Amino acid sequence: MLLEGIETLLVLAEEGTMSRTGSRLYISQSAVSKRIAKLEATLGTKLIIPAGRLIKLTPDAHALIKNVGPSFNEIRGLIFEHQNLDDQSIITLDCSETLVTGYLSDALGQYFQYDKYISITTHHTPVIVENVQSGKASIGFCAGHLPANYNFIAEHLMDEPFKVIFNQPLTTLPKAMVVNDLKNPSNISQAAVLQKHGITPLMEMDSYTASAQLALAGMAPALVPKSIVKTLAIKDKFCFEFEELVELTRPINLIYRQNSYKSPRVKTLIETIADAVATAI
Repeated sequence: MLLEGIETLLVLAEEGTMSRTGSRLYISQSAVSKRIAKLEATLGTKLIIPAGRLIKLTPDAHALIKNVGPSFNEIRGLIFEHQNLDDQSIITLDCSETLVTGYLSDALGQYFQYDKYISITTHHTPVIVENVQSGKASIGFCAGHLPANYNFIAEHLMDEPFKVIFNQPLTTLPKAMVVNDLKNPSNISQAAVLQKHGITPLMEMDSYTASAQLALAGMAPALVPKSIVKTLAIKDKFCFEFEELVELTRPINLIYRQNSYKSPRVKTLIETIADAVATAI
């Protein structure tokens, strides 16, 4: 019951409301409230405070999450490693949206005919890392830099290049561009390269697709990875490369817990993804 309560608190911290937390955990809103109340009673401290439609965490809750959250996810991951995957167990593949559309759609469409017990979710890299570490996902397929310390296998597949997209000819490196969220830890290295070349992040989007569409509409040049160029079938005349930005790439990695690879089904899916990326390079 204690682990159940901690899991609920961790999700509540991310979602901000009882209803969204319940939806994510597949339980009712009242069940979320009861779990938090039991955790508070066990710990003898207040963890949440109502704040309109949202829930505000107390300092004790923040301290608990900081101290217990990483260990809790590791415990979940260790439990996950002891689960046996039979032929009908669901294998969860957590992906970057840009990667699954840019590199895997055809391969996974064919793979699904071979193994229908596959579930695909899409998140940003920090969430994918968390889900693999906790066992919520069997495999992660992510873009950008990984955290310095992790306890899973990271298989580097490629360094994906970027292109500058605009609907008008560009003869010199733009001084301002639409970029993706530079506060995202997996994108933080991009900020240093842009700053070195005096490029101002004009807007920081949450979606490379949105950045590309704004550039194609003429708002401003946008920095877009190869997978998005491929997915949107952006014509060469709208794609520009500059020598100054050659160093600007993002690593593409497959991540998974070591014991997961012992499952023949997981191993086959990992090899299928790696082959699809190698073919697309």
